[in-house]
Amino acid sequence: MNTEPTPDPVPVDAPAESTEPFVAAPRQLSPLDQKILKHFPGLVVRKDLTKGLKQNAVVPTYVLEYLLGQHCATDDNDVIKAGLESVQKILAKHYVHRNQAQLVKSTIKEKGRHKVIDKLTVELNDKGGFYEAEFTNLGIKKVPVSDDFVRRFPKLLVGGIWCITDVTYEVAEDQKVSPWQIDTLKPIQVAGVDYEQFLKARAEFTTEEWMDVLMQSVGFNPEMFGRRAKLLTLIRLIPYCERNYNLLELGPKGTGKSHIYAEFSPHGMLISGSEVTAPKLFVSNTSNGKIGLVGFWDCVCFDEFAGKDKKVDKTLVDIMKNYMANRTFSRGIEQLTAEASMVFMGNTKKSVAYMLKHSHFFEPLPDKYIDSAFLDRLHAYNPGWEVAPIRHELFTNGYGFVVDYIAEVLKHLRTEDFTSAYKQHFEITSEVSTRDQTGFEKTFSGLMKILFPNGKATPKEMEELLAFAMEARRRVREHILRIDDTFKRHDFIYQPVGGGKAVTVLTPEELQYPTFAGPRIQPAADGETSHEAPAEPAAAKPPEVKSDQPQTGHVVIPENTKGWSYHRLFAKHLTGARTITINDPYVRMFFQARNLMELLQMIHDLVPEGDEVAVHLKTQSDPDSCVKQAENLNQIAESFTGSRVAFTWEDDQSPNFHARNLTTDTGWKITIDRGLDIFQKYESGPFSLEQAIQEARLTRGAEITYLKL
Repeated sequence: MNTEPTPDPVPVDAPAESTEPFVAAPRQLSPLDQKILKHFPGLVVRKDLTKGLKQNAVVPTYVLEYLLGQHCATDDNDVIKAGLESVQKILAKHYVHRNQAQLVKSTIKEKGRHKVIDKLTVELNDKGGFYEAEFTNLGIKKVPVSDDFVRRFPKLLVGGIWCITDVTYEVAEDQKVSPWQIDTLKPIQVAGVDYEQFLKARAEFTTEEWMDVLMQSVGFNPEMFGRRAKLLTLIRLIPYCERNYNLLELGPKGTGKSHIYAEFSPHGMLISGSEVTAPKLFVSNTSNGKIGLVGFWDCVCFDEFAGKDKKVDKTLVDIMKNYMANRTFSRGIEQLTAEASMVFMGNTKKSVAYMLKHSHFFEPLPDKYIDSAFLDRLHAYNPGWEVAPIRHELFTNGYGFVVDYIAEVLKHLRTEDFTSAYKQHFEITSEVSTRDQTGFEKTFSGLMKILFPNGKATPKEMEELLAFAMEARRRVREHILRIDDTFKRHDFIYQPVGGGKAVTVLTPEELQYPTFAGPRIQPAADGETSHEAPAEPAAAKPPEVKSDQPQTGHVVIPENTKGWSYHRLFAKHLTGARTITINDPYVRMFFQARNLMELLQMIHDLVPEGDEVAVHLKTQSDPDSCVKQAENLNQIAESFTGSRVAFTWEDDQSPNFHARNLTTDTGWKITIDRGLDIFQKYESGPFSLEQAIQEARLTRGAEITYLKL
């Protein structure tokens, strides 16, 4: 039997069949796309090609992009068109659909040999002392497989891997012998990575450009994400590049939490949180001591981890606690080690404010996992409620890395260590626990590997990553305090080496809901739960003034938070005004006019019946939008005719017109750094809560200053 994997690409001599072929529309290259193609030739692919092919083939992204990388890693539209046809022919002829398994088996029998793309899982036949393979979609089992394949590709034994396999059929005289044979077997993955060339090419990109490259590589359009939103997405890559990293992310449904773990890398395994068992995850003491998933995969992700109705084995929780803390687990009297990172993904149903006021952020988990010792092993809690629900416009049609290539780069980076890189510029001045420090240092190290793989980041860039990492660990610590008062409360503070202003790191939800931040849940005498009085955050004044009267001051609206509205921000200062002027040169597009309409509606509600307020807008137009802009603003003016708001507008073409603010005849000037555009794009429609209620929308992040003239 030939045990060498075939070096040749999959043949393309078969016509496409059964599905309408996907055709890629030509597109203009962005400057970033041009730069990616220049510095990473042959290693990138247009991401809309992957998305288009996924409609007709239920295979992991890295399988499709392996094929696209062979045929479509170019910006030449003619080559892309021909390459797509080739890939679709390959999938049509060789990818095994479950409902066509019998047809494929018949093809193998008639031809004697046929190449298939399928997922293979191998088990040891204890009695015979040989290995047998099972084809997931083809449905054939107990197919003999060479020991050499198993030695070279041990992941066949745990979870299985996608392969391009030559399968032969020959009926043997002994009916006990399988007629199916595996002639050649090649895992679908890149042959190797030139890491030094990768570092050299990375140096050609700015930090912002590199973040956008990575966002496009995981399939998202970076233009639709702010900087913090990009970090919230890229933190999901840390388990692939950081050994024994433990990440929890809970948030609303439909935010793509498990996308990266299901589709991104052949080195990760996604399993349902309710399906895992101790033998499957760690070691089976009853099956020849077979090591489980953590021994073979870089990242194990537990999807659908939340849910009070989940049945949980307490023994498994105890084993996981030890492994997450020490990287070890036992097989009888023998201690074993592994390097797999663990990721826990689940859905929340309550709002952030509700959880802060009534419970804690671990509340959605099964009760056996709400164990302070288990939770303390988490290095970071990624706030899934800050991630926008997946929508069509969030996906990119630009170029990104073939995912298997960047997956191999991340695997290589597991050998690097940047946990102490920040110490040349910053020092931790608060008394944090060892686990807290380990937690934020591993997150910091992972982000450094992803964004600055050569370790060359500026002090400002390191500070951004350090603060983000400390925030992610602080979220873990603060909510452990709510369920276990034996844990010590402490601040997360850093400052520049050699002196300078100390910075206390708080989570955005602590700043947004200071009234609810910090309470611990204590058992009351009657067995119910009670709350201590909330502790005031150590830094930053609440974003809302407590007085009923308008006050001067400054408000920072964090990016990716909810609970903000024009009424919350402006109502106190606009109440009683009879003349309001809006200065904003950028009320040009439809969504900007819609923002204006919502502000005017809010002002209308403030005016007593029988009174009137005059609102005047000063803005600017540009040649591309001036006609539609005038139509929109005139419609708004007409709609308010005869109401409590008299709206007028003018096109002010002053060359120095840049500032955005609101002024009133009562002496208030409210400066807004980004005008009324404080909300991210949201799903609209008659049943959209975001369209109906501003507080349900994610924010872009803005700063507002209230001045009394």
